[in-house]
This record gives sequence, structure tokens and C-alpha cells, in this order.
Amino acid sequence: MQHGRLLKKLILLTLGMFAFAFALVPLYDVFCDVTGLNGKPSMEVAEQSEAIVDSRQVEVSFTTHSQSQAPFKVDAVQHSVSVQPGKLTDVKFIAKNMSDSERVLQAIPSVSPGKAAKYLHKMACFCFDQQPMKGQEEVEFVLRFYVDTELPNDVEELTLSYTLFDITERVSKTQSAELGQLVALKEF
Repeated sequence: MQHGRLLKKLILLTLGMFAFAFALVPLYDVFCDVTGLNGKPSMEVAEQSEAIVDSRQVEVSFTTHSQSQAPFKVDAVQHSVSVQPGKLTDVKFIAKNMSDSERVLQAIPSVSPGKAAKYLHKMACFCFDQQPMKGQEEVEFVLRFYVDTELPNDVEELTLSYTLFDITERVSKTQSAELGQLVALKEF
């Protein structure tokens, strides 16, 4: 009898821990959205701003770095720009696949300070899509963005940073799995 109650408690505790662990990722995302921590900008295409604040300038800097063994070099043509909130701005980036083989680039953006992330709106960005590149290929990308007119006045500068990943193997595994499913459907 006593072992049965203990077993029930242990099972409930195990299920509770599993549920908590499962909920951590969405809870973390909500926490970051609410607090502005982690500088996670929206990955959605923004609508164009209707207003421009002529009397204010915000300095926006750009940095990139490759993760692990990612064979990519990506640099902004202008490492920083001074923008008026609400005004659309284009910045060119030059990307190069430093390897001799075809690779797939994925850029993940972050904004610093984190509270400014929700005020940087991208209308066109190479980070929206996976970018296949041939060996030694050099490509020009355009980032089109604006800083929201509601950006707090204490934020005078922000940095948009891109971490570059080589996702070639993940893409080829996904494509192989999709191809296998299509073949299986045809045989069915």
C-alpha cells in the first residue's frame, strides 16, 4: 500500500518534470518577447513606415561572424549608417563562399541592445531565406530596413549582428528525406 502511493507520486513527479522541460522553449521565447532580452528581432517581412522623424538620428552598426566551421565571409559595405526613425534604408552586404564546393548559408540576426530588437523592422533581408552559394561564389545582398519611430529616446545606437551558419548537410538531409517520401508515394 505504501509503495503504491510512493509510485504514484514518483510517476506524477516524472510527468511534471517532463511537461516543464517541454514547456521551457516556448516560455523562454515569451519571456524574451516581453522583456526584450536576447535581442531576437522579428523574422517577418515588415510593412513600410508611414512616418519619419526628421529631428532624430540613430546610429545602426552591422557585424557578422561565422559559427563553427562555416566557410562564409559576409561584410556590410558600410559598417554603420545614421538613420532617421521611420525612413527606409538600404545597406549592401557582400557574401563569399570561401570553400570550393556548393554550400548553403543561413544568417541568424540579433540586435543589441536587446530592448531595441522590436523597433528594427526588416523589409528585405538575406536572413529570411537559406542562401545556396557555389564554391568561391561572391554574392551581393541588400538589407532594407527602418528603425521604428517609437524607439525609446534613450537608445541612440544599435547593432545588428548576423551569425552565419553552414546548413548544407541539414538541407541535403531534408531534401533526401523529401525525395524518399515522394518515391514511396509513387510506389504506393
